[in-house]
Amino acid sequence: MKSRCLCQICTCGRHHCPHGNTRIYENSGVPYFTTEYLEKYPTYGNILPPQSLKPKQEFRACRGKMEGITTFKSDYRPYEIVKQPRHVPEEYKPKHGEIDLGTTYKRDFNSYKVQPVVIVRPLERRQVTKGKLDTVPTYKDDYRAWDIQKSELYKPEETYHPPTVKFGNSTTFQDDYIPQEIKPRQSFKPSFLVKRSTTPFNGDTSHRLDYVPHQLEIKFARPKEVYKPTSKPFEDLTTHHNDFQGLVGETAKICKPADNRVAQNAQFSGSTEFQESFQPWEIPPPVVKKVPEYVPPTGTMQLSSTSHLDYVPHEANRVVPIRPASHRRNNRFPFQGKSTTKEDFPAWESCRQGIIKRQQQIPNPSGKFDGLSTFRSHYVPHELIPTESCKPLNIALTSSIPFDGVTMYSIEYTPKKQEICPASYPSPPGYVFENTDSQGHKYFRRITPAVKAF
Repeated sequence: MKSRCLCQICTCGRHHCPHGNTRIYENSGVPYFTTEYLEKYPTYGNILPPQSLKPKQEFRACRGKMEGITTFKSDYRPYEIVKQPRHVPEEYKPKHGEIDLGTTYKRDFNSYKVQPVVIVRPLERRQVTKGKLDTVPTYKDDYRAWDIQKSELYKPEETYHPPTVKFGNSTTFQDDYIPQEIKPRQSFKPSFLVKRSTTPFNGDTSHRLDYVPHQLEIKFARPKEVYKPTSKPFEDLTTHHNDFQGLVGETAKICKPADNRVAQNAQFSGSTEFQESFQPWEIPPPVVKKVPEYVPPTGTMQLSSTSHLDYVPHEANRVVPIRPASHRRNNRFPFQGKSTTKEDFPAWESCRQGIIKRQQQIPNPSGKFDGLSTFRSHYVPHELIPTESCKPLNIALTSSIPFDGVTMYSIEYTPKKQEICPASYPSPPGYVFENTDSQGHKYFRRITPAVKAF
């Protein structure tokens, strides 16, 4: 039998051989010319193009029963579920004998005697204050006092004296200004005079002239429905009361373990590794340094310092602050509170203009107010006719013709058997793996069934 490739056995067109771009399966001297197009698009045998699954536009009656088999039912393979074995821990058995509590620290550690560290302090240096210090600083030695004379002021003397006579010349404003009398402006506001007409008022409107009175129909009054209580008793049982009836049963037992607490006052009788490894050490008390007692010095204390001994007092005058000279004029003349504006512009006697009130044109009404408006006096009441409801009646349509439940899907649907692609299996059924060529194609040989002889 001729062997076939996995690509040729596939019927769905989604299974291809995993061949690579190079020859990795054999290394022979025979050249094999290939291209990227041949590798990506291998040739197939005499395989017809896939037929169109589009249904034809023709009437097909339902001939057989529809199978309710899905792809999941056909492809699913039930497996036997084996319960995973659970690891059972072994029972703890205490070992006999004593525990060796020795450690490497105990074995390798060598104890040393430790002494307190001596505090390192600098040596005390005492100041010797026996002799008198007589020194001259470099400033006093190198500084020379200069004889500086005071500079004279170059400010000119004040020779201006204000005049005592009144200034009698007139200004250009006084010469050119001509005083005029102020007159109030005339009001251009229109007067509020109402022009009364002599013709009587005509109250005819387009509504009154064009309106045609119509007779109203009698209003339809719907009779009120009288409530009639039912004679049957009220069923107050719910579905929960009907379906779930109380059954007598045993109360649930408490699965909580016993609370065996240890008393807080009980002492721990055993020993731990910490207690055995770390025994109490005898720690010597810390050495306290003895402070020597204070002994006051003998003799009198010299309270004089180098500043008191070397300081020479000098008579110094207070420095006068350098301030600019004041430019104030000490005028002893009295202040004249008169100006040219006050003299040329005396205050005018002006009176405030009174409020201009308009005269009342419409006289106040006399008599009692009727309270009738034009709407109330001219309104004619009419009886309203209710509009009929166009809503359809809420009644189910009944028909004697039986319901035709035939759909387009049930007429045109043709049941087809779902086929499984043989290439989806690890080893296609009915084929035996033969070899793999240099391009990576897997070839399978078809198994011929054995024919029994009669």
